[in-house]
Amino acid sequence: MIRLSVFGTLRVDDDRGGDLSELAVQPRILALLVYLAVARPSGRHQRDRVVGMLWPELDQERARGALRRALHRLRAVIGEDTVISSGTDLLALQPNAVWCDATEFQHAIAGERLREAVDLYKGELLPGFYVPDAEAFMRWLDDERAYCRDQALAAAWGLVVHYESDQQFTSATQLARVVARLAPTDERILRRVLLLLDRHGDRAGVADLYKRFVDRLWDEYEMRPSPETIRLFETIQRAEQPSRG
Repeated sequence: MIRLSVFGTLRVDDDRGGDLSELAVQPRILALLVYLAVARPSGRHQRDRVVGMLWPELDQERARGALRRALHRLRAVIGEDTVISSGTDLLALQPNAVWCDATEFQHAIAGERLREAVDLYKGELLPGFYVPDAEAFMRWLDDERAYCRDQALAAAWGLVVHYESDQQFTSATQLARVVARLAPTDERILRRVLLLLDRHGDRAGVADLYKRFVDRLWDEYEMRPSPETIRLFETIQRAEQPSRG
């Protein structure tokens, strides 16, 4: 079985000990494998869509020829029977021939196995991956990154709520910090996490998380937090201070 990991760090392994190094230097062939494994809905994919995404600069005949050559090289690397054709228009990966963390992540989300989904999501989908002259593929990748991130956030926060309601407060606060890392510049998420940490007395965590957020927001966008976020932080800080009198 081929193991394709796309969350956090791209990795392709062959449990039979095959040499997959060729994929690392051929971004379009690797992109073809990723698309067949990750694109939703899973299963069969239109050749014309694959062609349009990966070889937009070529006319239809030459683009289809490029796809045939890419499929030949991909099959040579990962196994002749791994990529299957259905008629002349559809492509798919052989069931159970390729394990992909993004596919397993979607199965876990669909099955409401939130802990499994959160554990599978190691980071952004294919960070830094780039295919030259394939704007449609890169747009698809950007959309898929956002979708997976949103799914991971929802799953993680659902777990936080579950842990808190079950009085597993340590697990709730630890996972809330993970949620904040998944959305490092999202103020709505930050406020949720600050309130939760405050409810459970983690004032040091509130201060640390807020400072990290402020620094990141300035470094990336040269912006300050919104008045709502500043007020919340200041309210928490004031509540921490003992009254005088």
